[in-house]
Amino acid sequence: MFDSRLKDLLGIKYPIFQGGMAWVATSELAAAVSEAGGLGIIAAGNAPGEYVRDEIRKLKEMTDKPFGVNIMLLSPFVEDVVNIICEEGVPVVTTGAGNPGKFLQRLKNHNIKVIPVVPSVSLAKRLEKQGVDALIVEGTEAGGHIGEITTMALVPQVCDAVSIPVIAAGGIADGRGVVAALALGANGVQLGTRFVCSTEAKVHQNYKDKLINAKDRDALVTGRSTGHPVRVIKNQFTREFMELEKAGTSLEDLEKMGSGRLRLAVVDGDVDKGSVMSGQIAGMINDIKPCREIIEQLIKQAKEALGGLNGQEGGERNE
Repeated sequence: MFDSRLKDLLGIKYPIFQGGMAWVATSELAAAVSEAGGLGIIAAGNAPGEYVRDEIRKLKEMTDKPFGVNIMLLSPFVEDVVNIICEEGVPVVTTGAGNPGKFLQRLKNHNIKVIPVVPSVSLAKRLEKQGVDALIVEGTEAGGHIGEITTMALVPQVCDAVSIPVIAAGGIADGRGVVAALALGANGVQLGTRFVCSTEAKVHQNYKDKLINAKDRDALVTGRSTGHPVRVIKNQFTREFMELEKAGTSLEDLEKMGSGRLRLAVVDGDVDKGSVMSGQIAGMINDIKPCREIIEQLIKQAKEALGGLNGQEGGERNE
């Protein structure tokens, strides 16, 4: 079902990435995904470097499998985080919110595989020339900070434009999504929202319940007026925020209003006044289960979907 490019490059069983979600992608979640055969990823977010070091060391106590750290390039601690990642021997780095070119050579000098998240063909081509190892191509269906192009439209265009491996992200929750991503030309997939609703995700139960109870139209986009759109589940906070946007509230005041809202939802469990970041696939999630079961189900469903397309029994196909 999967080709071997990402598996050989990263030493993983399945080319299934767990998204680097701030406040969600902790060492516990990343270790569980890696143990299940995927690539678990710790989110550095806006956290200080020593927090990231602690998370890396905690993960290493839980698994000896490959893992990654997601660097948020706009973080005020990004220089420190990059240094610590190099010191701690992290095998894979994913990046978001910009171009990692400034740090690329330093990371490569430490034999770290660098895989940026990209929302456009132009950035994908630029990063390939700079020497990144693969690309996470994320469509607007994803949760959190998003671009404007859908996964269905963006992934094949990037696959046609570059020769390095491509990981599709945004709008993937089950095996049917995996097969669709492969059909578009991707070599693997990244899931975020589905892994939030895992037993190993150290997320407040209220947040998980909010995702499980979400319907197909509950994930909407705020912040378009700021130039930094964010997909979240609608609640009291989104209603108030969008009313201020419509009223022409200044960028500074909108940023103040949004500050700390993700932590409020993820850690404190206030899913009315907090920011419940989620992809559009929240309506497809109806349970909480271990990461291993999530990945095993993805593979099983994908085989069945492929078998159906070929008029065969899904179980007759190899992984």
